[in-house]
Amino acid sequence: MSTPRTHRRSVISEAVAPWSDVAQLLRGGEAGTLIPVIIPRHRRRLWWLLPLWFGVWAVLAGVLLSSKDADGAGGVAYGTLAALSYGAGLLGVLGGVLWWWRSSIVEIEQGTHGILTLYGAVARTLQAGRHYLWHPWSRVEFVVDTATEIPYSAPVMACPTRENVPLRSIEFFLKFRITDAVLFVRTIGAGNFDLVLSNAVQDAIRQRARQVRTERAYDLRGSDVGDMQDLLNRQLSHYGVRITGCNIPDVRLPAQYQQHLATRERIAKERAAYEEEWALARKRRIDSLQMDIERAKKVRDARIVEVRAALNRAREEVAQLLEEQETNAQRVRFEIETGGRSGLIAAENEARAQRRLAQAYRDNRAVLQYELARRRLEVGAALAGKAPRPLVVSTDGGAPSGDASALSTLVTARLLRDVDGERAGGARE
Repeated sequence: MSTPRTHRRSVISEAVAPWSDVAQLLRGGEAGTLIPVIIPRHRRRLWWLLPLWFGVWAVLAGVLLSSKDADGAGGVAYGTLAALSYGAGLLGVLGGVLWWWRSSIVEIEQGTHGILTLYGAVARTLQAGRHYLWHPWSRVEFVVDTATEIPYSAPVMACPTRENVPLRSIEFFLKFRITDAVLFVRTIGAGNFDLVLSNAVQDAIRQRARQVRTERAYDLRGSDVGDMQDLLNRQLSHYGVRITGCNIPDVRLPAQYQQHLATRERIAKERAAYEEEWALARKRRIDSLQMDIERAKKVRDARIVEVRAALNRAREEVAQLLEEQETNAQRVRFEIETGGRSGLIAAENEARAQRRLAQAYRDNRAVLQYELARRRLEVGAALAGKAPRPLVVSTDGGAPSGDASALSTLVTARLLRDVDGERAGGARE
């Protein structure tokens, strides 16, 4: 919040002063007034013509007295008067010339420019230093400060914001410098420039305030006002003036709104304190939960270690059981392999014996078959010798149809059975 103080608007004007007071007025002004332009009170008068004309008249009088003295009319008196006239004329001319030379000297202060006029028209500008104005009707009409950055303060009263709330005041501070002394003096002058600058600043400030909410009005203090500086430079450039810097040092709100902002600020502080307290409690709760989580992690890690140890023990036991089972299996396998080898050897021996027995049986069978075949041949021969004659029985009966009778079929079958039975009996014998 801004501190209460008296805001005074700067006043720019020009002053008429003798040459001895020019430096003091340009640097310090008078009674809070900024004076960038001085109208010198001139010492140049035409009084130096009096001794000059007197000297000329005295010389002419001496010439006349010398001519009369040459004629011999006046004697010694004319010669003395002529000498005195010449002396007075010489002194008058010398005094007039010295007076003219002294009145033509003009000294321009450092950092200023003098505007030289001839018959009232601007002739040229004079730089800092000593100058000689030999022309009787030439004079320095204005002395303009072109080097100093002149500070200017312009408080704007009752400036409305975006919500149309009038601010008590906005203090605007700027620095400007006169870049073209002739253009400044001829187009506007110091007094008129004060009015133009004040109106331009007020317009720029009001435009800026219209863009700001009332609750953000204090943000104008120390804010970037480069756009306002550019706007003022565009408006004042054709006056030969350039704004070198500006800012907003102070903003004052209405008393009621200040109280409202104070209440809001107090509430904001209480809210910030509550949020800070809540954040602290939340942090404590989070820390407590983190500690609980860490303890749970430690318990979990311990249980994981125990489970891993039990798992390792179980793996060792399983490995031991597997090793024992493998040992038993190998022992059983060795026993089975030993028994198998023994059985295999016994089987091989028995197979060899069976092969030998079979070989012997095959040999004996062949002999028996040979004997049996031989005896069959002998029996067959014997039977062939004793065999009756074949009986041919015709079963067709001479019937044209080819069907045999039942009686003839039975007789034939009986005879064949008897014949087979005799053959079988002979074969057994």
